[in-house]
Amino acid sequence: MNKSEHMSKKIVLLGSTGQIGWELHRSLTTVGQVIPLNREAADLSKPEMVVQEIRKHKPHIIVNAAAYTAVDAAETESEKAMTINAKAPGMLAEEAKRLGALLVHYSTDYVFDGNNTSPYREEDPTNPLNSYGKSKLEGEKAIQAPAGKHLIFRTSWVYGMRGQNFLLTMLRLGKERDELKVVDDQIGAPTWCRHIAEATSQILAQKDLLDQKALTGIYHMTSSGSTSWHGFATAIF
Repeated sequence: MNKSEHMSKKIVLLGSTGQIGWELHRSLTTVGQVIPLNREAADLSKPEMVVQEIRKHKPHIIVNAAAYTAVDAAETESEKAMTINAKAPGMLAEEAKRLGALLVHYSTDYVFDGNNTSPYREEDPTNPLNSYGKSKLEGEKAIQAPAGKHLIFRTSWVYGMRGQNFLLTMLRLGKERDELKVVDDQIGAPTWCRHIAEATSQILAQKDLLDQKALTGIYHMTSSGSTSWHGFATAIF
């Protein structure tokens, strides 16, 4: 990609100050001109406002790193979770199609019920057990509905040095308590937010990807290997 091609590619990044968004803001600069929008500039609980912001910038790529991620709170705020995780992404997909832009969106392993004994594949049947998982699955469906160009990356057990995540919770509790009890019957793939951002940027840097409708779809994006929450906590300490 030459310099003029690079600078002509406009990327609107939603949720630019979040865990993944903060890393994306840095890694996406290798792909194009990044327009970072935080919650103040583009609040997904007000989807119409976000669409207006997108129209103002007319990007080639929309990267949605914003989400309602409070799993437990989603049970009592299910409507808010559904607006941010499903309604807003659906409207982004419609706007992306109108602009001929590519929409990149992050989903979660919570769209599954966790009963598999082997790693989940993209084509495995979904069966979310809580409001958060249901809202994220509805978001996937809402993005697929307009049949525009999109990449949905399902990730899991995301951690980093900002925001709220298991790593930071363990480090905080480790200072406050002499002993911690952590479950060892749930297995997953802890995934560093920087790896997600770097992988996304490498994918988007591929020339002509924007025009390849055939690549549209859902992909699992996690670190390799697996561990339990107990194993993850042990590794942290």
